[in-house]
Amino acid sequence: MGDLEAAIMQVLWSSSEPATVRDVMGRLQTPKPLAYTTVMTVLDNLHRKREVEREMQGRAWSYRPARTRAEHSAALLQEVLQHAGDSQAVLMHFVADLGPDEITQLQQAVAAAQERGGQ
Repeated sequence: MGDLEAAIMQVLWSSSEPATVRDVMGRLQTPKPLAYTTVMTVLDNLHRKREVEREMQGRAWSYRPARTRAEHSAALLQEVLQHAGDSQAVLMHFVADLGPDEITQLQQAVAAAQERGGQ
């Protein structure tokens, strides 16, 4: 995801309601103002990539994230592991850098996954 795509996703993840292009523009924190068509194009690209869903409300598209921020982040981690070559080594380095609270959270997540049958 590019910087502008990530910024737009942050806006959508922080919103409790679907947002139009104008809504997103009003909430974007960028160094310089963006054109309406720029934001519209990025949202259309995110829709094509299946990162956002949209529905027509009146005459404007309304956008919402296709996945939660946590689901998106988990998918990124899966992608890293798939392309890492040695996923076990990556996981070992990752776990070695975790703090005690994070290790506890990871242990709880592993236990929950095992209860679900590893899915």
